[in-house]
Amino acid sequence: MAEHGRLPIRMLHDRVLVSAEDEHAERRSGGGIVIPATASVGKRLAWARVVATGQNVRQVQIGDRVLFDPEDRAEVELATTSYVLLRERDIHAVAAERVEDGRTGLYL
Repeated sequence: MAEHGRLPIRMLHDRVLVSAEDEHAERRSGGGIVIPATASVGKRLAWARVVATGQNVRQVQIGDRVLFDPEDRAEVELATTSYVLLRERDIHAVAAERVEDGRTGLYL
């Protein structure tokens, strides 16, 4: 039975639900220079953490960090938390300890 009237959610097909990392925070360059969040940069990909996957997802698992284009996203709010809904093919890279060096991803 659902807790506090909330319904369980299952992702379908090749869908991936991710929790986007704070893209509005300041960053540091490789040399340690602080780059403010207001700095204008060209098209920039974003990192997110996978929180749910559909049954046809083959390359990512819950807990992986994935790289995606923040312009090609659909946002959804669940229990007052915002998430991003992606198709697996819209993910550009996966960062996880289980990823083997030297192997390309399915969609690269």
